Amino acid sequence: MELRVLKYFLAVAREENITKAAEFLHITQPTLSRQLMQLEEELNAQLFIRGKNRIVLTDEGMLFRRRAEEIVDLANKTEKEFLEQDNLVTGEIFIGGGETNAMHILARIIKEFKEEYPQIKYQFYSGNADDIKERLDKGLIDIGLLTEPVDIEKYEFVRLEQKEVWGILAPKDSKLAAKEYATPQDLLKLPLLSTRRTIVQNEIANWFGQDYEQLDIIATYNLIYNAAIMVEEGIGYAICLEKLVNINDETKIRFIPFYPPLLTGTVIVWKKHQIFSPATARFIEKIKHSLKA
Repeated sequence: MELRVLKYFLAVAREENITKAAEFLHITQPTLSRQLMQLEEELNAQLFIRGKNRIVLTDEGMLFRRRAEEIVDLANKTEKEFLEQDNLVTGEIFIGGGETNAMHILARIIKEFKEEYPQIKYQFYSGNADDIKERLDKGLIDIGLLTEPVDIEKYEFVRLEQKEVWGILAPKDSKLAAKEYATPQDLLKLPLLSTRRTIVQNEIANWFGQDYEQLDIIATYNLIYNAAIMVEEGIGYAICLEKLVNINDETKIRFIPFYPPLLTGTVIVWKKHQIFSPATARFIEKIKHSLKA
């Protein structure tokens, strides 16, 4: 299976049309069709449903698209890392981060580092801690910013001093929004939106105690932006971290911290025993120095 063929497949999946994909790739339509048929034969799977004017991915095709994207991304990243060897102050650093106010700390480190090495570029990926760890393990990103609780046994890490505050997003016109703190009893019988991460759900369950099983969790989310919209529209109340949603006099929601307080930490991680590109290696040293790890 050649990298070139994976790129052909991704172009067809994106364009949903053989002719348009062939034009984009600057190859003939028969050549592209033949390559796709050979790919399906090699995988012993049907990747496309071929319609009159449109091509749609099958379930197997959607799975293969995810894997092909990962392989192509990793190949591109590897090529860039080797090109960096000629010049220690150029290249790209791949960073993944969850939704956390601690991103401000990492951003300030990047700003200082960029002044030292202005030619270095950055690629950012947003996701929850599980998403970031998966991409770290696959070599698709170099550095991750993770919100605890999270298993970091196989990573080198720096723990930030800053703590994040758990609480609830509530419609501004609700009774809960008028309170200074939200207790477990306040949340009973409310329609709740909770984080999808099981390890975080367990942490929240410990805070609620025996009342947790009585909660009405109507939905889960992985990133808070869309959940906040659900709160604005009156669908429910979102359990989340403070300062992740822009709240001002014009917004229709309010954040209320939990009481007793529920706090969580944040860590910057990278793989153990990893040989990094010169740019990434220097950036990790910058992180350690800035945070005095």
